[in-house]
Amino acid sequence: MISNEQIQSLLDRHNYLSHSLTTPDEFTNEEFVKLSKEYSDLGPIIEAAKELQDGRSELADLADMMKGDDPEMRDLAEAEFYDLKERLPEMDKALSILLLPKDAADERSAILEIRAGTGGDEAALFAGDLYRMYERFSDSQGWKIEMISASASEVGGFKEVIANVTGKGVFAKMKFESGVHRVQRIPSTESGGRIHTSAATVAVLPEAEEVDLDIRPEDLRIDTMRASGSGGQHVNTTDSAVRITHIPTGIMVVQAEKSQHKNRDKAMKILRARLYDMEREKIANERSANRRSQVGSGDRSERIRTYNFPQGRVTDHRVGLTLHKLDQIMAGDGLTEMVNVLIDADQAAKLSEMEAAL
Repeated sequence: MISNEQIQSLLDRHNYLSHSLTTPDEFTNEEFVKLSKEYSDLGPIIEAAKELQDGRSELADLADMMKGDDPEMRDLAEAEFYDLKERLPEMDKALSILLLPKDAADERSAILEIRAGTGGDEAALFAGDLYRMYERFSDSQGWKIEMISASASEVGGFKEVIANVTGKGVFAKMKFESGVHRVQRIPSTESGGRIHTSAATVAVLPEAEEVDLDIRPEDLRIDTMRASGSGGQHVNTTDSAVRITHIPTGIMVVQAEKSQHKNRDKAMKILRARLYDMEREKIANERSANRRSQVGSGDRSERIRTYNFPQGRVTDHRVGLTLHKLDQIMAGDGLTEMVNVLIDADQAAKLSEMEAAL
């Protein structure tokens, strides 16, 4: 439960920031920008805090009215008292959620990586299905998704595909997609009608900015090579493919399109995202030994979801949620419901952790 002292502390901070922003000359430009952002971020929190504060004050007033001499006023106050008393815990919870520590990467765009796993051709086809699902989901969210690189399978789909998903709050919603996605269906090549199981691995990495990481030039080995083509006039005869290796970690990224300049930029974007994700995971592991059991841990070896085509259902194993709307989910529309459940579960886990620490 949020205490009245905590609410007053928030209000005092908001008032201080409001006053400070009227005297910009007292701060450096960097300090002023920082204060402005804090003031803006506090807006929804202050609104929820005032609602809770007003609700508690009104509850106390109603309790006093219930002790009055007028029977009609007592009955009216009593009805309002119990109605408000039921609503106060939800107000408290709403404020508690707003006060949860924010993931600094939540508002960022993301790098989406999908790789076919066990299952051969069927796994590659499923990787392609997942990519199209995220394309449609991105469209529904007003995001832009741009393929960075892809290794197509001979039968369709992808052995590997990497894309950049840009927009506001991409990582906040997409981060729960990291892990092993399993599919159960009858392949078109299966004459006996048997259900096959295959899998694809999804990794969602927050897009990193140059200021997030100090990547020293001497830690990079950059090689150029001739990109392979389909033969004849389509063969790339210039050394345009780029391979960048981060020597300290051994992380290697290869881009093999026609423009060497674009290949280098895209490879660095992916490399920064992987290094940033590695650093975030290291910090998170140090903070919590229980991270692997939490929703959205980002463990790419964890089986998180099963898509059962014969039964038309999708099950998320982290929260035990099964939705019998596979077609809508694969079309991108139904994925919102599943993502919202995961966000709620993550918030509930963090609230429990915060309450246990008090």
